[in-house]
Amino acid sequence: MTIRKIALLFLVSAAAPAFAQQPSQLDKEVEALRAYCKPDIERLCPNVPPGGGKIKECLMQKKMELSVGCAKALEALKKK
Repeated sequence: MTIRKIALLFLVSAAAPAFAQQPSQLDKEVEALRAYCKPDIERLCPNVPPGGGKIKECLMQKKMELSVGCAKALEALKKK
């Protein structure tokens, strides 16, 4: 490997973290929803297939039975 190739590899590998996409606020809220609502989904909506907002709809219909963490995560996502 030539010095030129080594230098190019070094520059590309050093620059890669700078170009890595940072998670958006929405991505963070969706992750929080997954983390906080997983037990609620398993308990309240066990047979609801994912996709098309069906799980979110199920959770909204059963909002009085949600855990505090899931309710907060769902409310934060609903405001968007």
